[in-house]
Amino acid sequence: QTEAMTMGSRIVIMKDGFIQQVDTPQNNYDYPNNKFVAGFIGSPQMNFFDVTLKAENGNVYAYFGDNKVLVPKEKIAKFKDESYIGKEVVMGIRPENIDDAPEFVAAHPEASMKVHVEVTELMGSETYLYFSTSGKAENVIARVDPRTKTRAGDDVVVAMDTSRLHFFDKDTEETILNR
Repeated sequence: QTEAMTMGSRIVIMKDGFIQQVDTPQNNYDYPNNKFVAGFIGSPQMNFFDVTLKAENGNVYAYFGDNKVLVPKEKIAKFKDESYIGKEVVMGIRPENIDDAPEFVAAHPEASMKVHVEVTELMGSETYLYFSTSGKAENVIARVDPRTKTRAGDDVVVAMDTSRLHFFDKDTEETILNR
């Protein structure tokens, strides 16, 4: 994957002998056609949440467990079909788009969630946080600044860069966003 991303000008991603997406490395990363491509491209892989989209007071929120994340109007405008609002979908976010920096969390209160950090993995130029949160059975991974003060066992608040959210149909796993 890394070699293809760094050397290729176009990448074909296949699953079970069927082409899933043919595009530039950056477009495969930024605009995955489906959940498989989203999870395949990138390391660590994209985090996925089963969420329910609910309209409230002119806004749309993604609910999972005790968490409530405001979906930006710019994302809603890219929905292929607004009938997804009110339904359960899959929301994805890449590890580098989740941050534990206090100033980032303070600036994004509508995109924050309480988490319990299970493991921290210092990688030199970055740290991976593996954490649990309400409404998600598997651990979530965040790629944060290596100087983070967060440690295993901590209960902290992290926030998402919601401009980087991805949404997929729960049944077909196809993206529900237009480019």
